Amino acid sequence: MEPKKNPKSDVSRNSSLFFAVGLALMLGVAYMAINYKTYEKSDIAVDTLNLDDDLEEDVPITEQIATPPPPPPPPPAAPEVIEVVEDEVEVEETVIQDTEVDMETEVAEVEDIVEEEVEEILEVPFHVIENVAIFPGCEKKKGNAAKKDCMNKLVNKFISRKFNTDLAQDLGLTPGKKRIFVQFKVDRSGNVTNIVARGPHPALEKEAKKVIGKLPKMQPGKQRGKAVVMPFSIPITFQVQD
Repeated sequence: MEPKKNPKSDVSRNSSLFFAVGLALMLGVAYMAINYKTYEKSDIAVDTLNLDDDLEEDVPITEQIATPPPPPPPPPAAPEVIEVVEDEVEVEETVIQDTEVDMETEVAEVEDIVEEEVEEILEVPFHVIENVAIFPGCEKKKGNAAKKDCMNKLVNKFISRKFNTDLAQDLGLTPGKKRIFVQFKVDRSGNVTNIVARGPHPALEKEAKKVIGKLPKMQPGKQRGKAVVMPFSIPITFQVQD
């Protein structure tokens, strides 16, 4: 007995394929249905940008100030009127005498011009003077160095004998060693002049000047055989007791 259907038209032969395709379609539709969302129109904000507001710019109206024109230059000064005055004053001509002399003209004798010598006062320091001033009592010393040493010793001895050291205690000075720097000059006559003192108290400076002013007259110092002024300086040192 022959079959009624064509074997090529058997549907069950591809049933597994159709099942897989249908399953895939169903899964796709189900996924889309699950993820599908809806939004209300009020929640959607559409931002708009109005460019016209930014492009419109208020341009300030400027007022052009008219500057006044510069003042006109001053008129030129009127030229000075020159008045012509007639010269009616008679001017006496100066007669230039002839200075030429003849053989017979006597020439007056010119007296000799006497030049007055200006005496220059020299001042030579104590350490470089050729012949130091001689203090009384140092005349017999030989050599300039010995005379300098003798003068130093005798001046110091004179000061220590005449200076009132008790004055420092009366002034209330702090105990310790005190020093007064004294400068003076021995002039060309051997006298002591230009006494200057610098110390810790004006009363001590005054006492130092008083003592130096009592130094005896000396033989003046000499430089190249001429008497000169010799400056001299010496410190006065004493101790103030407790």
